[in-house]
Amino acid sequence: MSETNEQDTLFAAVDALLEEAAARDGLPEPDERRRLREAAGLSQDQIAKALSVRRETITSWETGRTAPRPPKRAAYARLLEGLAA
Repeated sequence: MSETNEQDTLFAAVDALLEEAAARDGLPEPDERRRLREAAGLSQDQIAKALSVRRETITSWETGRTAPRPPKRAAYARLLEGLAA
């Protein structure tokens, strides 16, 4: 294995660990997700566009029907943390 390939493999493994750690973050409860979004005056469409998902996906996350998966979970958690601050 060349040095470049080995580095790429190691970086991919580290990225996978970072995504796994982000998946364990404590997202707010679904109702709180919605409250934060509404308090900021953001629409589900705006968040969906920023995260490259459908509006229905945001609805599912805000009702607790589904949960975001990496890497979108980390981005969504970051957004919610920013809105809560």
